[in-house]
Amino acid sequence: MSSFTDIINQDKPVLVDFFAEWCGPCKMMSPILKEVKSDLKDKISIIKIDVDKNQSLAAKFQVRGVPTFMLFKDGKQVWRQSAMLQKHDLIAVIKQYS
Repeated sequence: MSSFTDIINQDKPVLVDFFAEWCGPCKMMSPILKEVKSDLKDKISIIKIDVDKNQSLAAKFQVRGVPTFMLFKDGKQVWRQSAMLQKHDLIAVIKQYS
């Protein structure tokens, strides 16, 4: 299994979705993220991090609310937002850093 650091150090953008099972907006983002992945295919990696199961990682990135999205490029955080997003907004942000 790859470590979080290995995953975010890819040369393509990596979208990290910090979520919780009990979070309604997080559940509503799931199909949107699937559409983003199907539209962008290999141009993006999307990983989901359950904040309840990965509390140390959530603390490291100071995730206070869910959903929180972070975009990493070459291991560096280039964008972050805590809120639901529309598909076209997410794709626009990802393309900005592709």
